[in-house]
Amino acid sequence: MYWSLRAFSSGQHFLSERLTTAGWLALAAAGTAASLGIDTTRSVSVQAFGFFAALLGFALLMSPFFRPRLAAKRELPPYATVGAPVEYRVSVENRGRRRLRGATLVERPRDPRPSFEEWKQAREPGEAQRNPADRAMGYFRWRWLIERRTPATQPHAELPDLEPGARTTLKLALTARRRGRIELAGLTAARTDLFGLVRSLARISAPDRLIALPRRYRLPELALPGARRFQLGGVALATSIGDSEEFIGLRDYRPGDPLQKLHWKSYARTGKPIVKEHQDEFFERHALVLDTSTDRGEDAAFEEAVSIAASFVYAIDTRECLLDLLFVGGEVRTYTAGRGQLRLDHMLEVLAGVLPSPPAEFDGLARAVLGQRQRLSSCVVVLLAWDEARRAFVNALRASGLEVRALVVSEEPILEKGALMLHPGQIEAGLAKLR
Repeated sequence: MYWSLRAFSSGQHFLSERLTTAGWLALAAAGTAASLGIDTTRSVSVQAFGFFAALLGFALLMSPFFRPRLAAKRELPPYATVGAPVEYRVSVENRGRRRLRGATLVERPRDPRPSFEEWKQAREPGEAQRNPADRAMGYFRWRWLIERRTPATQPHAELPDLEPGARTTLKLALTARRRGRIELAGLTAARTDLFGLVRSLARISAPDRLIALPRRYRLPELALPGARRFQLGGVALATSIGDSEEFIGLRDYRPGDPLQKLHWKSYARTGKPIVKEHQDEFFERHALVLDTSTDRGEDAAFEEAVSIAASFVYAIDTRECLLDLLFVGGEVRTYTAGRGQLRLDHMLEVLAGVLPSPPAEFDGLARAVLGQRQRLSSCVVVLLAWDEARRAFVNALRASGLEVRALVVSEEPILEKGALMLHPGQIEAGLAKLR
């Protein structure tokens, strides 16, 4: 079944690249005539099939003579956002010996067909509701995997007439359907044959990639109150966020003191290690906890949860505080944003690659967050369910004196006063209720 799907996709891609609209009409006419021409007494159907088949065959044989010779180079931005078109420029040069007319240019992504293991293990959202035959064949899962890996690209962009050696610049655009890395193999230049049925293609190798960041939602004006906490490691970790790094005095070295604090002049004069002592650092530190533990795969609720986390990363001002992003990705992972730490685009890039984790791993995430609560000022928790374990986790955070904002993304209606319930498709309206 897997190899049949690969072969079917290859044939479909071959035809969609080479046939124009008129070519598809000719192919459909040939197929119709062939089905009617099974009865050989209907000579008109047989003749029609022969005519259209010969027309397409001649166009395919002649297409190599219309192949353009071009060189192209794109100026691609490093990031895109899911659902938002990103425009970029492509510089094109005519390398042929004749004037180029009627050529077009289109983006060519890398082969999006999944491997056998990826196809076998993936689960299309809503696949459980399909009939047994569709689940066994896996066609809809195959199509879902290909569509989510392939960005929506602009149709064939027309090139102006180019003299030999002439250059021009085009604007192309693509739209990411899913967050993550978008791999581009190159560009495809095309010209049609004399009948306008078949495109002659020229592959231009131009490998490149960009990162599709998660979709972001508008948040209401958000204030995360919380007490300033002592930060172990001080400004060596936070790079002068909060109270300034004020020098207090000198003291003898104690085991565990960082070598960066050694006062070398005093060490040379006294012959024993002396360290500089600074004021302890107190500042606000917020945690953004993303629940990735689910058995439903990357369904609508999971993608919306990642988008909500990205919205908070984008909205929280980290110039005067630190923001810790915690989630499970094989193990509990922590990324910190703020001055001297990760930048905003790096945090969003991390979220672009988040994958679901097994349901049992939520307990490890809860223990890791609760173990850091003494240095936190507030916590934003984005959950995928509202069960006893998650309710106990949120209550434990609140019992420790933290300001907690709990959001639950679920397609099922849940009545709960301890968290803000959000439903896929209505996220922005739900976030407007956040206080």
